[in-house]
Amino acid sequence: MTEHEGARLHIGGADDDLAARIDRELTAFNNAATGADDEADLTVRVVDPDGELVAGLTGWTWGGRAGINTVWVRDDRRRAGWGGRLLRAAEEEARQRGCTEISVASFSFQAPAFYRRHGYTDTGIRDGVPGGHVDHHFWKSLVDDPAGVVRLVALVDLSADAEAGRRYEDAVLALLGRHGGRLERRLRTGDGRTEVHVIRFAARAGYDGFMADPERVALRAGLGDAAPTTQVLEVRDV
Repeated sequence: MTEHEGARLHIGGADDDLAARIDRELTAFNNAATGADDEADLTVRVVDPDGELVAGLTGWTWGGRAGINTVWVRDDRRRAGWGGRLLRAAEEEARQRGCTEISVASFSFQAPAFYRRHGYTDTGIRDGVPGGHVDHHFWKSLVDDPAGVVRLVALVDLSADAEAGRRYEDAVLALLGRHGGRLERRLRTGDGRTEVHVIRFAARAGYDGFMADPERVALRAGLGDAAPTTQVLEVRDV
């Protein structure tokens, strides 16, 4: 325990009271900042005729988004399709609650291929998991008809003025949301002179609106010759 200006700092293990208090405080802060106050738990449970747990899923919904925290299937019931049934049930319940997307993370020794098979898209990884593993992050649209979705890969050359180019990209990427766009991944080379952006638009009209956005156009014009040059590729899952 340490003390500073009359306040004491305690370090310990599990603290249910602390966890509950922080959860309440952050929920109130998040609700005030976003205007969304519909946070709720989401669970799916499968039991056998004896009432024993066969499989289960835990997650959440909030502000039109859903997330999966844990998915588990008992050893003797694996490879029987229960994992897929859990996902479909959670996704359908999330849709019923008005959610348009769902996310999940999975260690490389768990089930990243399982989520890809069920339509989840990689959005990034975190290295440094014990044993040389990584943590994969996934996202999936819950829109019933995603036929109009546009996914792009932008190769951005910042070599004209790397610092000004990065500031420009920060500003224009922040405009994506107003056009139904989403930055799924942003990567940068070691020398800082090239970036790769993976971007998704809910509809082509959103992409067209982003390209014609007066604020984006003005920002680019303001850079003149220092503006990044960009090659855009339209891609799809395979």
